[in-house]
Amino acid sequence: MAIPTSTSARFLQGIVRLVTQPKFYPSAEQAADMKLPGLGGVGLNRSTARLLVLAAFYILFLVLGAAIFSAIEGPEEAQRVKQLRQLRRDFLLDHKCVRDDDLEKLIEEVVKASNRGVSAARNASGEPNWSFGQSLFFSSTVVTTIGYGHVTPLSKGGKIFCILYAMLGIPLTLVLLTALVERLMVPTTMLLQCLNSRLGHLYQPFNIRLLHLFLVGSLLVCLFFLTPAAIFATLEPEWDFLDSLYYCFISLTTIGLGDYIPGDSPNQPYRPVYKVATTGYLLVGLTFMMLTLTVFYDIPQLNFGLFFLMRSDETTGDPEKVRLQTPGAVGPKYTQQLDDGGIGRRAVVRVKSRRDDSPSPEDTTPVHARP
Repeated sequence: MAIPTSTSARFLQGIVRLVTQPKFYPSAEQAADMKLPGLGGVGLNRSTARLLVLAAFYILFLVLGAAIFSAIEGPEEAQRVKQLRQLRRDFLLDHKCVRDDDLEKLIEEVVKASNRGVSAARNASGEPNWSFGQSLFFSSTVVTTIGYGHVTPLSKGGKIFCILYAMLGIPLTLVLLTALVERLMVPTTMLLQCLNSRLGHLYQPFNIRLLHLFLVGSLLVCLFFLTPAAIFATLEPEWDFLDSLYYCFISLTTIGLGDYIPGDSPNQPYRPVYKVATTGYLLVGLTFMMLTLTVFYDIPQLNFGLFFLMRSDETTGDPEKVRLQTPGAVGPKYTQQLDDGGIGRRAVVRVKSRRDDSPSPEDTTPVHARP
């Protein structure tokens, strides 16, 4: 029998060590965290599974909203159509010299002009849509992406300029609002520090963050929804408080349906000043809306969007990261392989972190907001 050389001996020794060395086999729960069974044996990430569930729920949410809007607004629309057709028949009976086709053409032209922001009513405002005040208001709705749509460019040159103006104005507006929100976060963080110093020994950090969010949200509702709604209800003769509150919400959420526009009522006094003041309200209101959303997303427990990101798989798929994020975890655990004459020994080295080195896992307070 041939005596193995030193190289072959080391090779065989390595094979023996590889076979006899304990191996890591993930448990069923850990395997489920890493991959979920998919179609055709293809693994499905947890974040992808959550995203598919969210997409299905979103489609169901849209269908439910469509059904509710149809049930609420359908009868009202049918009643309006019935009244309008009756009014048209009465007009043709009273004016037999007018043919139905001629009336139809006139109505079509009036509707087209109204959709472009031009009114054919006799008591409509005599001020043009493109005065300085109106144009400033239109510019603000373009760069803030509110886009009411009640007034639109009529010429080709105006449409081209609107595209170029929006391409430059929208990013500029986002930069401006972001810079303003960053500066407003300074007094907002000071409020959070005050709450932590006063209530930190009584309540958990998450509850204090919820109280902080409630205070900021209440300030937003009072200053930019309820108070402006009362002012608009006073200045607009055809608006009640609900219409004004509806306008404030639709505008500050940048939905911008355009069914309610301030300053477009007939004989509106100081119309240019009114439009400029409304422009300032929209810009300041959008800034405070972004501030409230920033405070909301600073709370990790309420930032549900993290569950649908791909990087969430890195946390749920790594047991060590899950253990580190679990409250009460002491510190990382390392396994060191020691060689002693070809016999493998495993020694456990546990590293403990001091309390003052890192914050508690349950502490969701930002670093700059901790006392």
